[in-house]
Amino acid sequence: MSTGTWLVAGLGNPGPGYAGNRHNVGQMVLDLLAGRMGGRFTTSKAQAVTLEGRLGIGGPRLVLAKPLTYMNTTGGPVSALARFHDIAPDHVITVHDEIDIPFNTLRLKLGGGEGGHNGLRDISKALGTKDYYRVRVGVGRPPGRQDPADFVLKDFGTVEKKELPFLLDAAADAVEILIRDGMLTAQQKFHAPA
Repeated sequence: MSTGTWLVAGLGNPGPGYAGNRHNVGQMVLDLLAGRMGGRFTTSKAQAVTLEGRLGIGGPRLVLAKPLTYMNTTGGPVSALARFHDIAPDHVITVHDEIDIPFNTLRLKLGGGEGGHNGLRDISKALGTKDYYRVRVGVGRPPGRQDPADFVLKDFGTVEKKELPFLLDAAADAVEILIRDGMLTAQQKFHAPA
């Protein structure tokens, strides 16, 4: 599964005001992956900060990317990086928030619908396909009648913040296992009941 270069895009919004938002969980995971790789992000011409390296010693080449555009215009930077590095959609992984699964839960999939996620919708349009990998990080449903758009633009709650490091660590593991061992192995590990 690990042949060729992989593009891993952590979705979110730019700037420190959004850094702790549920919508930015994908970028939080990429920060953790960058730390594991021992590298730092640098600005690219594709409206993103990127880090190029390898997954472990002698492992596959990775391009980690955090788009500098707002979530609903993420497709441009992702598709530009894929073209520049000659990465096919089947080697693109998005890491993003997902309100349709409970907080502290991960789900992985290839292709399918975007579930109302405007960042994914823009990436699908820009890539010309929905057939790319998604590491879906559960942030839970908004309470009561709160608008989902408002909910994802709020920081995690106090209790959630205590569990968040474990969730981010698991999501980073999911990306690595997906690349190294394939989708089925990753799904068996992270879709199993706790």
